[in-house]
Order: sequence, then C-alpha cells, then structure tokens
Amino acid sequence: MPTFDVVSEVDLQEVRNAVDQASREVATRFDFRNTDSSVQISGSELVLESSTEDRLKAVVQVLEEKLVKRQVSLKALQFGKVEEASKGRARQRVQLVQGLDADKARQVNRVVKELGLKGVSSQYQTEQVRVSGKKRDDLQAVIAALRAAELSFPVQFTNFRD
Repeated sequence: MPTFDVVSEVDLQEVRNAVDQASREVATRFDFRNTDSSVQISGSELVLESSTEDRLKAVVQVLEEKLVKRQVSLKALQFGKVEEASKGRARQRVQLVQGLDADKARQVNRVVKELGLKGVSSQYQTEQVRVSGKKRDDLQAVIAALRAAELSFPVQFTNFRD
C-alpha cells in the first residue's frame, strides 16, 4: 500500500547561510551605516537588532529576501514583538517553527478528508502525518491538494513508498 509522510521542517544550514548573507549585506549597505544593525542566529532563534524601529524593519526585509532566495519558507518564521534594547535600540526575536503539533496535524487531516478519496487515510504520528492509500494517483492528488491549501505553515512530503 503506497504511503508518504507530511512534515514541516526547515533546513537549518540554509537558514544559517541566509543569516550570514543578510548580516554581510547589512554591514556593507550605505543605508545601514552607523546604525549597528545585526542579524544573529542561536539554535532555532534569530535575533535582529538595529538603532531604530524603521531600520529594524529594513533588516527584516533583507533577511526575508535572503531566505526566499534559499527556498526557506517565510511561513516557518514566527516574529516576536519589537522590544526596547539598551541605549534606545530596537530588538526583535524570530522563532523558527518546525514539526507538526496536534493542531497542525488536524488541519492536514481535514484537507485529506475533504478530498473524499476512497481508500485514502491519514494518521498523526510524532511531528508528522502519514498518508496511505490504495492508489498512487490518489496520493498524488492529496499532495496537490495540500500544496494548494492555504495552510499557515510550510509542508514537505517525504518517504514516498509504493
């Protein structure tokens, strides 16, 4: 019986590369001169800092451009509040969200069930949803439906087996 897994993952190496590119661009661009703007990564958290809130928004835009170029979905970013740092500076923390929790898995299951394909079932496993069906074409229809669905998180499809 053909199966595949629906996961929500972020390639941390690509995120590191995007952060490095963004921090280099922030360090060399003329409009960021004398603002002490920075982009740093620690684990699954990014810390953006700049002299004013407007410059911080520009740093976010540079980071998002670099992430998009490296095919990292912006849906995986969860932006925190802009907070006051030392000396009147602005700081923002950004979490990288990975894995499917129970609520996200329910959304995926709902999309699969709404298709109404006979013989296709989905079940939640630890941080992933396994979809199984009798026909390979039905599973490909499920993949197409999940890609077209307006989900608030990125999904990838792994472990496709016939």
